[in-house]
This record gives sequence, structure tokens and C-alpha cells, in this order.
Amino acid sequence: MANTSSMTRAEEIYQRLRADILNGRHEPGSRLRVEALKEKYGASSGVLREALPRLVGQGLATFAPQQGFRVVTVSPERLEELTEARVFIETHLVRESVTAGTIEWESDLLAAHHHLARVPFFGDAGEINERWLHAHARFHRVLLEGCSNRQLRDIATQLREAAEVYRCWARTPTEHSNRDIAAEHKTICDRAIERDVPGVVEALSRHINITTHLLLDEYGRHEEESKQDRGPSSP
Repeated sequence: MANTSSMTRAEEIYQRLRADILNGRHEPGSRLRVEALKEKYGASSGVLREALPRLVGQGLATFAPQQGFRVVTVSPERLEELTEARVFIETHLVRESVTAGTIEWESDLLAAHHHLARVPFFGDAGEINERWLHAHARFHRVLLEGCSNRQLRDIATQLREAAEVYRCWARTPTEHSNRDIAAEHKTICDRAIERDVPGVVEALSRHINITTHLLLDEYGRHEEESKQDRGPSSP
């Protein structure tokens, strides 16, 4: 059995790897070689072999025998599938959550939204702020915690984290500048607190879908720019 310090170290390395994947510092489809990661993160092989399978479980990495671990490969088709699954599951959960949520749940949701609204989206280096990513994940997690079905909530979290990696398609987070994401979160929170089930379902579904549409547009622009950089193909 792993000791407490080993487990704590594995958690730390897992969080650092997760943040680096979500911010695009490990490219989609790239190998996660244990030897290279040992040097980069200053971690032992044992700690990495505890952390890496968790990335697989969260949909952020894959594993294949003889090939090892890789960052999950991104594609428009997979993003669309993730989006459809998220809307299906999260709208079901938010119905249950808003219907059954307690006063304590309301307080937790208001606190999570207040925190998210106060954290800047951009970090000092112009990339997505990791503190915002954590606050954003917490808001969406708390939103669904009024539902008692933990298994479904865990599935929703896994799908949401798998979808987050697609933000690294944009080398700069332009999808934030093309929308009022703070207003979207406020609308979701307000509808939930008002116990407006149809309203919160509509707001959450729109929130998930607009992210996908903007990221697909950004991906299309990157693909077109790449084709232009390569020039016309030879006959």
C-alpha cells in the first residue's frame, strides 16, 4: 500500500499534468513519456505511474500496450459527441438539482459563482488562468450537486474535463473575447436560485453549445491557416 506522502505527491503531479494538458502545454496526441516527465516534474516513476492512469480515467489521456500514455487526440467529431453527451446528462442533472437542492446547496452555488466572477479569465502570460479553470469547474460541479446521484455527477465531471482540453486548440483563448461568459454564468446561477427549471436547462444547454461552436470555428480557422502555410499540394 502506498504511503501518505507518496499519495500526496501523486496528487500534486496529477494536478500539474492536468493543468498543463488543459492549457495546451502538452500537445493533443503527444506522448507522455515517463522518463521525460520524471525530469520535467521532478517525480519518480512510481509517482508518475499513479498519476497517469488518473488522466486516462478523466478522459485527458489514453494508454495502449507497447505505446504508453498519450494526451487525448482532438477532433471536431469527438468534440461534437462530447457536447451532445454533456447536454444530455447535465440538463438531466440540473433539473434534479434545482428541484431537490437545499438552502445549503443554494449557499454553496452562490459562493461558487461569486468566486468565479472575481477570478480573471486570463493569466499573467495571456493564457487561460488556472485559477479560473478551477473556479469554473467548481461552479459547474456545485450546480449539479443538488442531485443525489453521485454516479451521474461523476460522469458529468469526466465529460466536462474531457471537453476542456479542446480549449488548447486556440493558441490564444479567443473564445472568451467573442462572448460574455460572465453573463452566461450569472444567468445559469440566477435561474437555478429562482428554481426556474426550464430557464436553467435552456441557459446551461446554450452555454455548453456556444463553447463548442466557437471552438469549432477556431479550429476551422487554424486548419485553413495551416493549409495556406503548406501551400498548394503537388499534382
